[in-house]
Amino acid sequence: MVWPVWLAALWWGSLTTVGFGVVPLLFANLPTPALAGGMAARLFEVQTWVTALLGVGLLMASRSPRDPALARRAQASTAFILGGVVLALLVQFGVAPRIVARENLPLWHGLGTAMMAAQWVCATVVFWRMVRPEPAHHA
Repeated sequence: MVWPVWLAALWWGSLTTVGFGVVPLLFANLPTPALAGGMAARLFEVQTWVTALLGVGLLMASRSPRDPALARRAQASTAFILGGVVLALLVQFGVAPRIVARENLPLWHGLGTAMMAAQWVCATVVFWRMVRPEPAHHA
């Protein structure tokens, strides 16, 4: 059962691509920050749902009897999986509307950026835990 590793890889990879690749390119290449910000908001919205779906899949993997070692890795990552999903939902429904409304933009943009970074850390920890080898147990 390798699909939980793929889910973790997709989560980490999508956050990395959107947050460190695509969004900075939008701001560097689109004619106005407002246009880039609108496109970034749409990408982050999609990323929220990708995170939620992959998070649910990873939580389901933690309950799977097929591969106990992989289930243990997913269980050990539960707090980071839930943390990443909650952060994504908070950004989407708490922070993003305030950014769109241009409400205290430096505060909300900074908070959103920090929360996206924390979400990326959560995904990184989950991915690392899913791919690292099991420690050898000596009898």
